[in-house]
Amino acid sequence: MPPPTRLYRLLQSQGFGSRKACRELVAAGRVSVNGVPGDDPDQEFESDGLVLGVDGEAWPYREKVYLAMHKPAGHECSHQARHHPSVFGLLPAPLLARGVQCVGRLDQDTTGLLLLSDDGAFIHHHASPKRLVGKTYRVLCKHPVHDDMARTLLAGVLLRDESAPLAARRCILVGERELELTITEGKYHQVKRMVAAAGNRVEALHRIAVGGYRLPPDLPAGSWTWLEPADLERLNRPPSDGPDFSAAIEPVKPA
Repeated sequence: MPPPTRLYRLLQSQGFGSRKACRELVAAGRVSVNGVPGDDPDQEFESDGLVLGVDGEAWPYREKVYLAMHKPAGHECSHQARHHPSVFGLLPAPLLARGVQCVGRLDQDTTGLLLLSDDGAFIHHHASPKRLVGKTYRVLCKHPVHDDMARTLLAGVLLRDESAPLAARRCILVGERELELTITEGKYHQVKRMVAAAGNRVEALHRIAVGGYRLPPDLPAGSWTWLEPADLERLNRPPSDGPDFSAAIEPVKPA
């Protein structure tokens, strides 16, 4: 267990500003610790199970940030978004101050599960194609899907500028024009390009899972949630069956 830490340092570690700013927060009576007003910035507390309160909002202490966001359409996964709003604009200031980054990227018109963290090792592990972490998408196609198309995707298709075929790890037909597709590489526009190479076209793309962790069905678009230890463990499991997410798919608007 880490040693007790001064209150202002705890606030600093959670993204509430500089040493001076955090001391001023306490002096202004804007901070509580486990529901009790904190009036001494130098008072020491153990971080385990600690809940800070700033301006009445509870902030459980987190050594590292691990988040799941339900990414809405029309948002870019970049701090310097060029054509659309940034997903980072959907996060509160303390998380931005901690330097959270996207774990991989989703296209601006792709919706669904987006992971974010300030843990570099975590980001590398879950974004690296060498780790073979499955990313599962619900895909709405322009034309009907069929068994031959699924077999083609599972066998592998050769995309332009790629030296070897890319194969889906898992492909399930779930509707007349819908399929559930799991990939591990994360190449540029990979799902859209694979579906096109198999003779169809993606009209909507919604990521529903990373590994065995599925996007919570009650998490609204544009919202985020903390990933708890059990959730982090699920990320390392293979994809599993889950609830029907077809209602979450929205048609892609023409560029």
